[in-house]
Amino acid sequence: MPETQHLLIEEMQDLLHAEHQLVKALPKMAKAAHDPELKQAFEKHLEETQGHVQRLEQAFELLGAKPKTKVCKGMQGLVEEGQEKITEGKEKEQSIADLGLAAAAQKVEHYEISGYGTLRAIAEKLGEQKIAKLLSQTLEEEEKTDKLLTQVCAPILDEASQNLGLETETEEAGTRSHKSARSKTAGS
Repeated sequence: MPETQHLLIEEMQDLLHAEHQLVKALPKMAKAAHDPELKQAFEKHLEETQGHVQRLEQAFELLGAKPKTKVCKGMQGLVEEGQEKITEGKEKEQSIADLGLAAAAQKVEHYEISGYGTLRAIAEKLGEQKIAKLLSQTLEEEEKTDKLLTQVCAPILDEASQNLGLETETEEAGTRSHKSARSKTAGS
């Protein structure tokens, strides 16, 4: 087997493991999301991710290789970060917690976009057009999900900014009241 084809298979094994991790992580992220559109985006991407697994398995078949996994340490780290956002989000304002979840999800998307883009280029170079097409389909879905998360987060970010503005005004008012009380005490 040529080294380039061997690399393609190894990287597909890595992405297969990554996708399996996401199949487990996305339901937790959807459950933790407060915003209905963000929750729906996670649920939709879970369905797509299950399709990504199937496409990778098809690609393995086309190469005559077994669809086995190779531990994807990069995705393990990203999934851990997502879990931290879920845990930390329980102590935060809902819009801030949702923004943290979305940020973690977009890191995952960018990781996958780079992985699928590289694999597609290798498959094309090897003349494996059917595999390249399968990988392109997944790459397009990953890119769409990234854009969707950006769109879904715009109103959440606005809400968080408004809440932050209210917090800042309240803090400033409290500081002014405290200063005013101190100056009255000092003048007495």
